[in-house]
Amino acid sequence: MKNKGLIIVHTGDGKGKTTAALGMAMRAWGNHLRVLILQFIKGSWTYGELEAIKALSSAKRCIDIRQGGLGFSQRESGKQDEHRQAAIDLLRTAEQELQSDTWDMVILDEFNYAYSFGFIHIDDLESLLAIRPAHTHLIFTGRNASPELIDRADLVTEMRLIKHPYQEGIKAQKGIEF
Repeated sequence: MKNKGLIIVHTGDGKGKTTAALGMAMRAWGNHLRVLILQFIKGSWTYGELEAIKALSSAKRCIDIRQGGLGFSQRESGKQDEHRQAAIDLLRTAEQELQSDTWDMVILDEFNYAYSFGFIHIDDLESLLAIRPAHTHLIFTGRNASPELIDRADLVTEMRLIKHPYQEGIKAQKGIEF
């Protein structure tokens, strides 16, 4: 009997959305599932998870991570069109990969940002959900998850900020934030 693929959303203003999704990716990989992680918005930085996934992908089991964004500078004037195009390009990759039925789990990291910034539209979301194979888990991360995504999801977790070192002037820490 095949599993039912779930639609999962990690959202909220607290830390840990990507980390939770990556934890699920590690668990899935450890259970011999094929995992694809597509990172919207994120780009140009080297994150610790990129190195970890690279090491895991050298094993015979399949896990892949791809960055498709231009970084968190989406609010820079004159860059909106470039960010929108990068998001659309990664969205097309997600559609192709879902249609290939190669993956047991697809994580669309920071998708919610790309959607809330208007780089991706409701029709695009509906298309992704429609072409997802029934057994494929589809995980969305990022703040500001849309009501339409939350309504369609099987599992929604909201990370809530209570306290963060940044509030005390402590810069992002290697191994914690990146």
